[in-house]
Amino acid sequence: MFPKNIASTVWPRVVAQCAAMGVSFDAWQHGIGMVALGKLKNGKYAATVGGVVLSIPRQVGKTFLVGMMIIALCVLFPNLTVLWTAHRTRTSTMTFKTMQGMVRKKKIRVHLAAIRNDGIRSTNGEQEIRFKNGSVIMFGAREAGFGRGFDSVDVEVFDEAQILTEKALEDMVPAANASKQASGALLFFMGTPPRPTDPGEEFTNRRAKALDGTAKNMVYVELSAEADADPDDLEQWAKANPSFPHRTPVESMQRMRANLTDDDSFKREALGIWDALTSKQVIDEVSWSNAADASSMAIDRLTISVEVPPGRGYAAVALAGVRADGRWHVELYEERKGVDWAIPYVVERASRNRLHSVVVDELSGLVEERRGRHYLIGTDVLVTLAAREGKDMAIACSKFYDGILDGSVFHTDQPQVNVALSVATKRPLAGSWAWNRKDAMSNISPIVAETLALWGAQNDNVKRPTRRTTSRTAVML
Repeated sequence: MFPKNIASTVWPRVVAQCAAMGVSFDAWQHGIGMVALGKLKNGKYAATVGGVVLSIPRQVGKTFLVGMMIIALCVLFPNLTVLWTAHRTRTSTMTFKTMQGMVRKKKIRVHLAAIRNDGIRSTNGEQEIRFKNGSVIMFGAREAGFGRGFDSVDVEVFDEAQILTEKALEDMVPAANASKQASGALLFFMGTPPRPTDPGEEFTNRRAKALDGTAKNMVYVELSAEADADPDDLEQWAKANPSFPHRTPVESMQRMRANLTDDDSFKREALGIWDALTSKQVIDEVSWSNAADASSMAIDRLTISVEVPPGRGYAAVALAGVRADGRWHVELYEERKGVDWAIPYVVERASRNRLHSVVVDELSGLVEERRGRHYLIGTDVLVTLAAREGKDMAIACSKFYDGILDGSVFHTDQPQVNVALSVATKRPLAGSWAWNRKDAMSNISPIVAETLALWGAQNDNVKRPTRRTTSRTAVML
């Protein structure tokens, strides 16, 4: 998948420069390079906004491809600044050593800066390759905070992109906003399909946008075997790995097979097959229907939650609590466009009901901190924060799911919630999973709001909201 309005590409210049340095590419690498470095009519990179996303198995040669591409760009364009980052220090160091070997070849070494150790620095925690023309490639690990504080960066390579958090992107992506290259900055995201325990939301979301066609300004390349491939089928090995067997020998694949004894692990790492987290409705229709009870009502541990999606186009308020029979109740209380209505709506109900808690997503923008406590903005309603990207959300989703399937949680069969469930998928989070949208147009706020409300109702470690009434009524009005 690539932008359809590519008018030219830098790739032929890269190929010519690499040929002069004694390096050539295979056909599949030419295909990726052609679109990755594609330009629009205005001279900007076609993928300068969405980036170049590469989901490629191990042992294929993606480090060689992107590495040589970056080296050639550094030679061709003076003063190019490149950040190459991996999640782990060990991976970053291994890549740095690999790149050292590449640039120390006779025909490439002549382009390096005339400093000690042929333009290569690895002292005082700095790992970088410098060129005579002022270009530089710097290496570092995201887990060590590498990438914060840089500016005027022209290329960023996110290696191990299957382990890439929103926080890391917040630290690094702004550095590319001040690129001085006329073609604009370019971001590479390359990795293998994430494991269920990986924080792979950013990589997963980019793939989802590519597959549903909403990412018009992204280059997305996925090399993989068929989803139901036999992990021992050599034809599937060749389908996933275009370097097999002429560059990646049979023994290398056999070694991975022998050591990755779990079939799912081998399929992800060696065959590039993504886990089918989004292949079907998370909660099956029968289980959801069995948990429907139009007369269900909560009488105790009443909890209100407020969910505001990242786009802030609407907000949802949900209610959860204990029923008279000791089981749990969830329902959508209100959903409207915009977010301004949510605070007064919750305040009004908190003023005339004894609430166990008010749960608010920490990224909602509806909360302010005063003296170490969190309140709805401009009110005295004390709230419990739920971390959207942490274990709170993962625990909440698991408890909601388990409660529906084991018959301990009931809902009121509301159309808005049913629709939200039908377009909700899973994304890996904190060793478990969290709700995710099937596509950019999907609205899952009702199901997320109910999930957070249930989490708050079942949680004893919550903040009790301040009440302005002496009413002893426990039932939500």
